[in-house]
Amino acid sequence: MADNSSSVEIVEGCRLPVLRKNQEHEDEWPLAEILSVKEVSGRKLYYVHYIDFNKRLDEWVTTERLDMKKLQFPKKDAKTPTKNGLSGSRPSSPEGGRERERERERERERTPSRGKTLPTPVQQNGNARRLIPAPPGRKRKANCGGTDEDSQDSSDGIPSAPRMTGSLVSDRSHDDIVTRMKNIECIELGRHRLKPWYFSPYPQELTSLPILYLCEFCLKYLKSLKCLQRHLTKCNLRHPPGNEIYRKGTISFFEIDGRKNKNYSQNLCLLAKCFLDHKTLYYDTDPFLFYVMTEYDSKGFHIVGYFSKEKESTEDYNVACILTLPPYQRRGYGKLLIEFSYELSKVEGKTGTPEKPLSDLGLLSYRSYWSQTILEILMDLKPDNGERPQITINEISEITSVKKEDVISTLQYLNLINYYKGQYILTLSEDIVEGHERAMQKRHLRIDPKCLHFTPKDWSKRGKW
Repeated sequence: MADNSSSVEIVEGCRLPVLRKNQEHEDEWPLAEILSVKEVSGRKLYYVHYIDFNKRLDEWVTTERLDMKKLQFPKKDAKTPTKNGLSGSRPSSPEGGRERERERERERERTPSRGKTLPTPVQQNGNARRLIPAPPGRKRKANCGGTDEDSQDSSDGIPSAPRMTGSLVSDRSHDDIVTRMKNIECIELGRHRLKPWYFSPYPQELTSLPILYLCEFCLKYLKSLKCLQRHLTKCNLRHPPGNEIYRKGTISFFEIDGRKNKNYSQNLCLLAKCFLDHKTLYYDTDPFLFYVMTEYDSKGFHIVGYFSKEKESTEDYNVACILTLPPYQRRGYGKLLIEFSYELSKVEGKTGTPEKPLSDLGLLSYRSYWSQTILEILMDLKPDNGERPQITINEISEITSVKKEDVISTLQYLNLINYYKGQYILTLSEDIVEGHERAMQKRHLRIDPKCLHFTPKDWSKRGKW
């Protein structure tokens, strides 16, 4: 498709259809933007971002995959805006961006938090179980603060598989062009080779290597296999640093203080940034705790995933960043990480919510976890002396440690809330019940609270942590 490519120079910012090779479906020609051009062995390569697709699908392509007939040149006067509004300058600090995001989140949460909690009686009626909340003190619309995405229908009560089209990421066009491109080709971590999805700020001199080697226990990065082998003769770690606070079977969780174990925490964040687009910290780890999930075998405790949380959160966040490494995805580990974060919140006597924005995969995992957790409670309710059992939104929140706003948005997402004769009615259809039971049969990994040995710390009394 690129017959006249020799006469037309393609520059950064150009847009045109590009052949995207899809393993699951037919090949397609979505519109893409050229982010960078380079020449290797006399051959031009173009780094493309497929418009409206997740950035993890960005890739280098050859000229043959470009549809030159529909080439669009960038507008001459268009300047790439940055976070501080100055063209060509670097984005403002991640801290400022996070503060603005928190302000927006606080604004969103103000609406659903008003009004009284809905008391929720339950009744069996024919084929469907109905949960009938008593009327609140004043009339409210059923839309109690969910986002547009929360109104999506779900046939079996469990969110569908992650979609690889359409990005749920907020517009990142203002970011520095360098940070929009993957810079690490491949990472070797123990027995796994990982293909990064996004940019990570590893030292510049390491980005030209075909493979970046990581010690799977201390996460130190090395430039060659020989350097890794030399390092392994000196590295005594066979598990993450910090305290092991949970063990059941081969699964363990370690609690790591970002101030006491700064090197490990920064290395963990650098690795995580390869697979998290929105947010991750990699310089100031002091205010954070890291909970690393591992799988044990005769060689040691191998990292599966992790989440971080602020030592003190004014927003009730119980997770800052969360990641299951790609080799362990789609095996139930993500939900186990989420379940563990809420078990910690239960011990702390708090309700919690993940820091926003969530990635597309993170959003799916949380929706699925919230759906299953809430449905588990609703389906276990028993009639009381022939009367419909009653449960409030607040009680669901207290039992699960899921923040009230997340409980309400999940009920809306599952399309359970209806307003009928002055009452809020939650109807569990056969489809929802059967879908939930199928999902729970597949969910073999669960956290056992009896195996958790965790004492919360009052960080407010510890000065600067």
